[in-house]
This record gives sequence, structure tokens and C-alpha cells, in this order.
Amino acid sequence: MTRISHILTFSALLGSSALAQPTQITFWNFLGGGDGARMKQLVDGYNSSQNKYKVEQTTLQWGVPFYTKVRTSISVGEGPHLISFHLSRMTGWAPENLLRPITAQELASVGLKRADFFPRLLNAATYRGKTYAVPLDTHPLVLYYNKDLARKAGLLDARGKLKPINSMAEFNAALKAVADKTGKTGLAFQNNPTSSAPWRMWITLMAQQKAKIVENNKLVAGEEGKKALATMVAWAKNKNMAMNADYPSFVAQFTTGEAAFMINGVWEVPSMVDGRKANKIAFDYGVAPMPAMNGSQNVWADSHGLAIPNNAKKPISKEHLAGVMNFIAYVQKNSMIWAQGGHIPAYRATVNSKEYAVLKPNSDYAAKAAANAVFDPPGWFSGAAGPLQSTAQKYFVAAIQGQLSVDQAWSMFEADANKLMASSPNP
Repeated sequence: MTRISHILTFSALLGSSALAQPTQITFWNFLGGGDGARMKQLVDGYNSSQNKYKVEQTTLQWGVPFYTKVRTSISVGEGPHLISFHLSRMTGWAPENLLRPITAQELASVGLKRADFFPRLLNAATYRGKTYAVPLDTHPLVLYYNKDLARKAGLLDARGKLKPINSMAEFNAALKAVADKTGKTGLAFQNNPTSSAPWRMWITLMAQQKAKIVENNKLVAGEEGKKALATMVAWAKNKNMAMNADYPSFVAQFTTGEAAFMINGVWEVPSMVDGRKANKIAFDYGVAPMPAMNGSQNVWADSHGLAIPNNAKKPISKEHLAGVMNFIAYVQKNSMIWAQGGHIPAYRATVNSKEYAVLKPNSDYAAKAAANAVFDPPGWFSGAAGPLQSTAQKYFVAAIQGQLSVDQAWSMFEADANKLMASSPNP
């Protein structure tokens, strides 16, 4: 081969190398704090694991700002290739053709199948027979408990676990036992005006009664709804919890040993684990699935999912779709990383693994909580940071704080909720 041929061949190789740049996958999400750190770890791990695709993530503000920006970008054909998504918003987004369906064949192309995921989560990702997101996790409410206080109150079994609580009467008796035998507060529970906790607990109590909330865009909760609200009001009246507690203060109440129980989401697990390791939390603790206060262990939950925006003016290309699916599969098959944030992975192989079995306290609540997860009622007005939740917050918190009676709060919520649901779904 001549010198010129060598030069031409080398130049051709350089050219092909320059052309073989990874396909860029744009990924918008709302994941901050520990969630954001773990997703970054997954993105970095994926990008370093292969050179065909490169995921570039952009983190936007959680809640309404995120969904408004994504919706706007889709309408002008400039949406990203992939987004994080709350499955509780599915019944608002899927009917508006905002998300692209993901087929069983597309899942199979990256080694995934529907049976890989917890059924309730997959159902939440499905609308009228089509799957619009791949579930990533579920994050329910759980019951955190201070083992030292619970032991003094006679609430632990011989293994040091919380004794079964099978009714509201038993739960209230446990709160009273704490006060009587330790002098501490029974329950740490967020109840300030901006708190979503009362809404989530109300959903839990309704779900445990197996009561309907919305039907044909009308509130049908009735007496069960008032009963659920009255339960939380009674906790306040009986001084089972501190009043007007915002998020930092009610978490601090539990972590400093001033309350025996805390109702909170699984997202607080990393803080408990880290605090205990650093000796910032001076007591032993446990985390249990939500007790059966009203006949079952159904519990409010939401789920993060990964969804493909339906950019109608600029549909996703085959190459970008292949990269999106490849990344989704990587995240699922490495979801032990995500599990360390407290969330329960949607990928059943992870939850059923030996590695997960020794992940504490996660494995103490995961299977039961995931199996009993219940989402917000369906509708455009529902879901994470949705307007129905915001409407409930005003009146539920006012009742808990004694500013309104249960009847007054319920009547006001019912009237406003029905007006909302009868109005236009446009943002």
C-alpha cells in the first residue's frame, strides 16, 4: 500500500470516527435532593456503560411549573425525548394525547415485559388499554416508629417490631399509651396550611374503607369522606399531634425523640438511615406499612414513571426511541440505586432480590406497601400538585386546626371540588 493510500485510509477512519458520535437523548425531570443525586448516578452510569447513546438530563422545578413547561414544549413540537412523570397524573395527560404509548414490543426490544412490574403500578401507567409510561417506583405513606418510646408504651413484640394495629381504635389507643407511659407526643404529622399530608392521609382512610371519591366528575365521598376528615381532626383535639407543624418541624419532632410515630412518605428513609449512622438520631427506629385503620392496609401512594412526550409536530425518531428504551431498561435493571432513596422499585426483580432483602428498613415495608398502593382519583384535576389536592388542603387543614367544624369544612370542600371538576381542564 502506498503512502498516499495510508493517508487516505487514515483520513477515512478519522471521518467515520467523527461521524460515530453518540445519539443525544434529552431527559427532563423534576428530581431534586436525594432523588436527583440518585438519578444523576444512574444517568452517569448509563453514559459510561456504552457509547451509542448519551442521556443529557435537565432538572426543572417540581410540580405545576414542570408540567406546564413540558405541556408547552409538546404543543410546539419541542419537547424532550423522555420525561419523569407522576403516574397519578396519567388520567389527565393520556386523554389529551400528550404522551406517546409504549408497546409491549418496544419493552421486549430491551428485555422488559409487563409482568416485570407490580400490577397496580402498571395499571396506573395504563389508560384505555395503552401503556403511556414505564413505572419506576412507588412512594407510599408509611409509619415510622421510635422503638424506645414504643417499647416503653408496650407496643413492641418479642422481636422488637411494632405489634399489629388492626383498627383505628387500636391506633388511637397506641397514641394514648405513648402519652400516658412516656409523656411524649403520640404522632408527628404535618398539618400546616401548605401541607399535602392531610390530603394523602384522607385518601388513605378513604381507600381503607374502599369508598369511592369521584364518579362522573363529581365528588361522591359523602359520609365516608367526613369520617376520614373527622379522624384527623380528632388527633388534633385529643392532642395526639403538634399543631401547625410544617415539614421541617414535624420531621424534627420525630427525629429528636419527641414523638413516637410519624406518618410520612418513604422519601424520608435516607435521612433516617444517615442520621442514625451519624449518631444524629439517638434512638432505634422502625418503618412499617400503614396499619389497617379502616379495614384494610390500602395506602395513598404515587409513582414516578418514565414517559415519552408525544411531540406530534416532530415525532421521536427510531434511533432516539431505541436510545430512550435502552436507557429505561438500564434504569430498571439497576434500580437498587434508586431503592436507596426509600422509594420501592416498580421492577419486581429488584424487590425480590437477595440484595434488596437485606436493605433495611426498606424491605420491612416494601412488598406490603406496594401491593396496597392507591392513587388519587382519576381526572384531569387530580394527581401530584393537582388542583383537587390544593382545594382539599385549604379546608382539611382549617378543620384540623379548629378554624372550621368538620361539617363546615366538608361542605366547603364539596362545593369547591364540584365546581372545579365541572370546569375546563385546560391549564
